[in-house]
Amino acid sequence: MNKKLTIIGGGLAGTEAAWQAAELGIDVTLYEMRPQQQTPAHTTDHLAELICSNSMGSVLPHKAPGLLKAELRGLGSMILKCAEATAVPAGSSLAVDRDTFSTAVHDHILNHPRITLIREEVRTIPRYPVIIASGPLTSKPLAADIGQLTGEEHLYFYDALSPIVEHDSIDMTIAFRKSRYDKGDQEEGDYINCPMTEAEYDIFYNAVLEAETISLRDFEREDVHFFEGCMPIEAMAQRGRKALAFGPMRPVGLIDKRTGKRPFAVVQLRQDNLAGSLYNIVGFQTNLKWGGQRNILRLIPGLENAEFMRYGMMHRNTYINSTKLLHPTLQYRTRSDLFFAGQITGVEGYMGNAASGLVAGINAARLLNGEMPLIYPPKTMLGAIHHYITHAAEKNFQPMKANFGLFAPPQERMGKADRYHWYSKRSLTAMRRFARANNLHYDRTVAEGE
Repeated sequence: MNKKLTIIGGGLAGTEAAWQAAELGIDVTLYEMRPQQQTPAHTTDHLAELICSNSMGSVLPHKAPGLLKAELRGLGSMILKCAEATAVPAGSSLAVDRDTFSTAVHDHILNHPRITLIREEVRTIPRYPVIIASGPLTSKPLAADIGQLTGEEHLYFYDALSPIVEHDSIDMTIAFRKSRYDKGDQEEGDYINCPMTEAEYDIFYNAVLEAETISLRDFEREDVHFFEGCMPIEAMAQRGRKALAFGPMRPVGLIDKRTGKRPFAVVQLRQDNLAGSLYNIVGFQTNLKWGGQRNILRLIPGLENAEFMRYGMMHRNTYINSTKLLHPTLQYRTRSDLFFAGQITGVEGYMGNAASGLVAGINAARLLNGEMPLIYPPKTMLGAIHHYITHAAEKNFQPMKANFGLFAPPQERMGKADRYHWYSKRSLTAMRRFARANNLHYDRTVAEGE
């Protein structure tokens, strides 16, 4: 097989994929359409330009983002290396100087003898080995071709995410399991319900009205279909006091187990992963600022001490239904030499994007080198993310970032801090053994600080 690989997209995923494949002996052609074809969100022609926050999250290994960094550090992530080399003070988090970070990535790509950078838009999917890492603002011609390949029903253009809660943090003495209109003698239902009295609803409603929101970017505000298709709860609340109670918080078909009566309003949560450790708040897409969002959502009875694995957010996005279309190797199910990586797969966060680029780059190189692509263990954070996006429920698939709720809980009951340390130790051990068994480069010293 010809050992040449094309990669579309010069963001975090695309540059990481290019670096990993090139390091494994593959000649890579990396296409980045900017500056010839600019996006509404980017302002420079730099590779790996950060268009949102400059923070890449915690570096503590007993935190989910920090654990992912530890695994990527051991596996030789180029993006993480550049981030750590251009870090600015941020306590226990990794934050970077945007310009020096993108310059460092750019230099790594330009100076690698096996990588050729071409500034040109790719409008159709190539028929030879390729990784599509074109990001959330994929150009319209390429998005149309992806839609034709995948089927339009499996390609999403707008992203409104509901908050996700860790199951063990829900107070089940208040909340109860029941699906709407279940018979009274049915003990269990598919949903967890948080009932509200009228007084509790009014407190929540007024807090939503008074909360600060994150400003949409110009190209999002100007797109009526984006906003109407992703109606946030705060916009719905503006339509009147009972708008939420008649909308996502309608109580019909449910009886509060504590009172034997129908509540004034109810917030429903739906299982979000196979392990049952994560639940999303149904219909609660929101653009509230994250600090205020946490405080407001904890006004919901049963969620007073909720641990949020993801906050609600709204931003224009393009992503595929990976759970229907991709293997955990990030290969397209019906075409082994077509890989997807980055935000277009449904991973969230800077390091999540880099992680998917690393997986796609290594697996594409292995395919071209006559080796089997790898599926990373779900006990590792790297494996858990890619297991999630390729095994989540097809109907309600939404993007996800690294979090401990992706892991199946330990059999032994333990406190949250102990559980998180246990996850970290188990993950790093699993990654070390996996790398050894598959002849992967893995530096335990830099990964685990030994």
